[in-house]
Amino acid sequence: MTSTVSHPARPDRQMPRLAGPDQEARAARLRAANINPRTGLATDYLNHFNEAIMLLEMIPDMPECAEDFLGWQPLTYCEHFTASNFKARDLAIEAYDSADASIRTEFDNITSAMTSILSAVGAAMREVRQDKTRAILAEQATGWVKPLVTLAGGIINGGAEADVDYIMAH
Repeated sequence: MTSTVSHPARPDRQMPRLAGPDQEARAARLRAANINPRTGLATDYLNHFNEAIMLLEMIPDMPECAEDFLGWQPLTYCEHFTASNFKARDLAIEAYDSADASIRTEFDNITSAMTSILSAVGAAMREVRQDKTRAILAEQATGWVKPLVTLAGGIINGGAEADVDYIMAH
């Protein structure tokens, strides 16, 4: 089974707080790679969970999609980018590693919860034999995971408080 945390929080490796042009250049590099320069996180990771949700949503109408969902494997943030074709995967991993520890912890807690839910639903689906039961499990899991994806997206994008803090600092 894949672990849910690939890199421990490293308070000593927080996002560098560069001054002036260096900070602006780093922020521009991160933005160009679709990585939020304020959080050090990329929404591309949420595609991993959206894939599982999409498969779950198909199960009630196409029960054979349960097999596709059962093939879904949990991946941590760094595992996802290591295995991806994301153009700036090394930058995404480096930015995650150096992100603020409190942001990363909050994000990791939410993605760990999503992973736990999806893994538990997968285990339950392997045990049941009725398509109707699988459909109910799929609908329940979708209802639990979708709001967590939204929360994780809010953390990645910095949320309203981060926007105010960013504006006030600049």
